[in-house]
Amino acid sequence: MQNNWIVKKKSDFLVEPNLLDYEKVYNSFKWEDVAKEFDGLPSGGLNIAHEAIDRHADSDKADKVALLWLGEKGQKVSYTYMQMKKETAKFANVLKSLGIKKGERIYTLSPRLPELYIGAIGILKNLSVMCPLFSQFGPGPILQRMQSGDATALLTTQKLFNKKIRPMLNELKGLKYILLIDAEEDENEIIRSLPKLMQEASDEFEIPPTDPEDMSLLHFTSGTTGMPKGVVHVHKAIYTHWMTGKYVLDFHEHDNYWCTADPGWVTGTSYGIITPWVHGVTNIVDESEFNANRWYEILQNEKVSVFYTAPTAIRRLMRIDNEPTEEYDLSHLRLIQSVGEPLNPEAVIWGVEKLKMAIHDNWWQTETGGIMIANLISQTVRPGSMGRPLPGITAAIVRQNGDGTVTEVTEPGKDGDLALRPGWPSMFRAYLHNEEKYKKSFVGGWYISGDLAYKDEDGYYWFVGRADDIIKTSGHMVGPFEVESALMEHPAVAEAGVIGKPDELIGQLVKAFVSLKHGYEPTEELKRELIGFARKKLGAAVAPKEIEFQEKLPKTRSGKIMRRLLKAREMGLPEGDTSTLEE
Repeated sequence: MQNNWIVKKKSDFLVEPNLLDYEKVYNSFKWEDVAKEFDGLPSGGLNIAHEAIDRHADSDKADKVALLWLGEKGQKVSYTYMQMKKETAKFANVLKSLGIKKGERIYTLSPRLPELYIGAIGILKNLSVMCPLFSQFGPGPILQRMQSGDATALLTTQKLFNKKIRPMLNELKGLKYILLIDAEEDENEIIRSLPKLMQEASDEFEIPPTDPEDMSLLHFTSGTTGMPKGVVHVHKAIYTHWMTGKYVLDFHEHDNYWCTADPGWVTGTSYGIITPWVHGVTNIVDESEFNANRWYEILQNEKVSVFYTAPTAIRRLMRIDNEPTEEYDLSHLRLIQSVGEPLNPEAVIWGVEKLKMAIHDNWWQTETGGIMIANLISQTVRPGSMGRPLPGITAAIVRQNGDGTVTEVTEPGKDGDLALRPGWPSMFRAYLHNEEKYKKSFVGGWYISGDLAYKDEDGYYWFVGRADDIIKTSGHMVGPFEVESALMEHPAVAEAGVIGKPDELIGQLVKAFVSLKHGYEPTEELKRELIGFARKKLGAAVAPKEIEFQEKLPKTRSGKIMRRLLKAREMGLPEGDTSTLEE
């Protein structure tokens, strides 16, 4: 599979890509040049909300659709850039009228409703900090995050408030206001009707001077065993949003863009809110959860040209035995990007066969704030690779020496820690209230990502696994992703999760948990067939020695297979933080 490179030709592109010569752009790139792409605030400084909405509303894009919202019951509502400017100004004035100040944390807990997107920009206009929560979190994870992030206010719906917030209100001592998206009247001085407040608010708001280093977003990462960590980002992160929107998502003026990620996650804010609007394109938001037919209809009916989704969703589409390009008109679609966890090579090839285009994987983290490494639309795609570092990003494979120094691994194919040279604009500025943990993320002049990878002779990076997922078996270091990808090439396998299981003789044996495609039965015969299939692909030392069938693998709500949970359950260990576990 690794030699199945997908080479791009000029004739492959519906629109000429923004980046054609990778080496030339990479070598000449300067972040200072990106600064020239922004207007800056009339009052001084740099504010995400101004660059994403207001400057377009004050230009010839005023009447262009900024937000196209598709309701789960068939509703379709659009907002122009001018309408978004006015609605977000109202929201900012609501916050101002309530006395909510710069730097105070406003949490959002909502389905994908227009008010969530309006609220996000309004929060940034007021110089407050947006703290997204995933609407399917239970009360426990919500309480953890609101307490550790010093919540001042919450934007939510009546249903979510009554089910998840009201029972624990007395534990949220610093919470001053609850803004209910769908309440007609105030309940009291704290629990307020957002429609009523918006009706009374002015649609004009002057954004105060904003320092590029002012806090803008606070995201929480999933904990492995400890509490989730609050990751601090600043307004200057918009530099990375602009650069990646131009080069990775390849935005052009007339694009209709759809990112399926929920704003409760960093992808859903960085690339579901900020990046498309920085580039002045039409941003499509679907309220519903995954439904293959609905998704294909949206791609067709809304003439989506750039599509950003997750490997889990792609694997769900792969389970369906159909010919999408024959059943739907996908002629406007010119780019598919994927993120969330590494994209198996089989999924990239499936895209070529079924969607008539490669699916482009990319790599980044909550801490990086934006895409760092990617397969670009104009460049050769190597299925299974995360691609090459973006302009302005210096990446390397390093080995930690244990004394605060690192050694860079220069030999192609040799794995180590995937590291980034600090200083890119969207780099996180802190773990909130945890300076010691933040400092430990940087070793020997590098940000250590916690992912293991290797680099090939052409500078493409390949994911091996999380540092704590690596399996040591009979003296071999085995990356779960490699084994999972090989298993997924078998026609019966829908998904696979691989762990190391303690073994007295060989240290750890490789065990795979497999979810089957529709029409296949979980038999002992199929187990033997899959083990033999993997041995032919990987060799006996790397192939799984045990296989267990599971109807559904444990995943985070953002789509990552939770290998640590598989391991904990296998060994009867504590499961740790399960707040992000998909229900």
